[in-house]
Amino acid sequence: MSTLSAWISAVRPRTLPLSLSGILVGLTLSNAQGAKTSLTAFACLFTTICFQVLSNLANDLGDGMKGTDNAQRIGPTRAIQSGKISMRQMTFGVIALGILSMLSSGLLIYSAPAIQTTSGIIFYILLAALCVLSAITYTVGRKAYGYHGFGDVMVFLFFGVVAVSGTKHLFDSTFTYNEIFGALAIGAWSSMVLNLNNMRDIDNDEKSGKRTLVVILGAAQAKRYHYFLAMLGCVAWVILLFRISNETHSYLIGLAGLPMLIIVKHLNNVSAIQEAKSFDPELKKVALSTFLASIMCFAISLF
Repeated sequence: MSTLSAWISAVRPRTLPLSLSGILVGLTLSNAQGAKTSLTAFACLFTTICFQVLSNLANDLGDGMKGTDNAQRIGPTRAIQSGKISMRQMTFGVIALGILSMLSSGLLIYSAPAIQTTSGIIFYILLAALCVLSAITYTVGRKAYGYHGFGDVMVFLFFGVVAVSGTKHLFDSTFTYNEIFGALAIGAWSSMVLNLNNMRDIDNDEKSGKRTLVVILGAAQAKRYHYFLAMLGCVAWVILLFRISNETHSYLIGLAGLPMLIIVKHLNNVSAIQEAKSFDPELKKVALSTFLASIMCFAISLF
């Protein structure tokens, strides 16, 4: 693996579509309110990618420092683990992405039409700083929350609530129930991806002292939790699509429910899995089905 390949691997490109899903749903709901600010929409997408890449690099750094990424780990070889990127280099990478994330957030806040008040600007500056801090402290630091079972909560909040509602309110200050259902769906499906990751790594995480929710629950209960997340996400998504179709009289939006068929097939696969390594191929299926549902919803809402 070359140094460039190691950096590309550390960025984890396959995680980026999932990180954009909540933004696309937020833009969909904003679009229904007449938002047309392309610069703000672009800044939303770019800032989210920055946050996700920052989180991925910090995760590589934190797990590398703690020895969690080792030869016993089932998932893909990480950059520090491969030896192609040093901890010092990765630290600089985390700092650079942290700065880039805040600069991108500044552009987003400057261009957003609905938050140009003192309180609105301060709130979003603090939210951006919290996103950066949360991305880093997932695995970095002595009290990294990913090592104490709080990863699922943070994924649900940031991929669901912050992404959907935070995006919508950049354009439109009014509250609607649609953003709740959108946040529930994307948050639950995103948590499924983390749960699959943690079910795959349960043995090594437990030995390394990384007490994920899967380690706390145990393998059998983690599967039941996975089914619950799937059900929550699908029910919330159906309700959201139904509400949008009633409000816009565009019943084509129902087509955005088709990716749920992939999730149903995925659950059948999960129920049959006996070996932890078999969870790895399922991560991509849930991540891409979530992205597909959100981008279909966004695209159809434009017509």
